[in-house]
Amino acid sequence: MRSELGRIILYTRHIPEMTRFYSTFFGFSVLNLPGDRIVELRPAEGGAAILLHPAGKGQRQGQASVKLVFDVEDVATFCAKAAQNGLLLGPIHQADGYSFANTKDPSNNSVSVSSRAFAKRT
Repeated sequence: MRSELGRIILYTRHIPEMTRFYSTFFGFSVLNLPGDRIVELRPAEGGAAILLHPAGKGQRQGQASVKLVFDVEDVATFCAKAAQNGLLLGPIHQADGYSFANTKDPSNNSVSVSSRAFAKRT
């Protein structure tokens, strides 16, 4: 039986800011149905959707053990374009045949852009 990751739920107290962050910088479209407290962010090119769920009062913001990684072919170009739109990513790191850079979303979740998916593996 085959399964595939379809949705990731992020609990947040910053739904408008999170909606802008993921739609502006990563191209997600926004589905916000009347009466539904969850905002669904749908990826333009397929892949898992992000569901923004209101966080409870006692819920901690920012997940230390989870990082969302977005595949981009050219990390430096992505970082430069993002900076023009107001998103500053950390330094670009070189890894085993690919590069990546990190940032945080408005709810302090770890986010990375990485060219690992495009690396030539032998």
